[in-house]
Amino acid sequence: MRMIGLGDNVCDCYLHQGLYYPGGNCVNVAVNCKRDGFEEAAYMGVFGDDDKAEYLKWALDQEGISYERSRVLHAPTGQPGVNLNEEGDRIFVGGIAKDTAQQIVSMCLTKDDLAYLGGFDLCHSSCYSLLEHELHKLQGVVELSFDFSDYRDEEYLQKVCPYAKYGFFSGADLSEEEIKKLIGTCHELGTKIVGVTRGGKGALFSIEGKLYEQGIKKTEVVDTMGAGDSFIAGFLTKYTHTGDPVESLDFAATCAAKTCTIPGGFGYPHKL
Repeated sequence: MRMIGLGDNVCDCYLHQGLYYPGGNCVNVAVNCKRDGFEEAAYMGVFGDDDKAEYLKWALDQEGISYERSRVLHAPTGQPGVNLNEEGDRIFVGGIAKDTAQQIVSMCLTKDDLAYLGGFDLCHSSCYSLLEHELHKLQGVVELSFDFSDYRDEEYLQKVCPYAKYGFFSGADLSEEEIKKLIGTCHELGTKIVGVTRGGKGALFSIEGKLYEQGIKKTEVVDTMGAGDSFIAGFLTKYTHTGDPVESLDFAATCAAKTCTIPGGFGYPHKL
């Protein structure tokens, strides 16, 4: 099985540590899918041309993640500032978040890109990737997984849900009734598998209308950065290989808990 992350890359700058870590939703998911059991994982996005971009590529090389069809732009890499609270939850505090490489130039998927993407079993993208206008091109080419984060208004759902098989949301602020309504809307628009993570309350998933609930796995929390991305990667890896929702959700929770025990999205600290 082969998967590819399509979209965002950043370097998370931990101001209190004087360190930065490679990251970004699509990068994190690709790396974790490879670690979790995909035979091959790749990444495609827009890199800057600064030292942060070179370090991101180096980290991907260490993980065996190809990025051969990515673009490079004369612009900075996204560098969100991060601090951790006493519970290990990451708090974003400014940093370079505007006029970054992937914001200045959004990818346009060419015929060659689509032929390349068609060689994968799964493609994962996100609301941070600024590719909503390109998702229709993926229909019939590759199955799409999409992280909506907290982008939940119906106009946005209408742009993405018809093209996504898997949809993942952050919904700790939602009631169970609101979550079920959100899930129903996504199903109506075409997304077959919808998951909503709820922080300490675990996750609620619907697979073609059947609901599943998954609790969290207790662990010693060092840093929650990337835990949600690890949950997504764990679920995608297990579900695409086994088709078992219960086993896949349990594995996803284990992966998220493990990520909470390390700093950064997937490691590789570097001095700021």
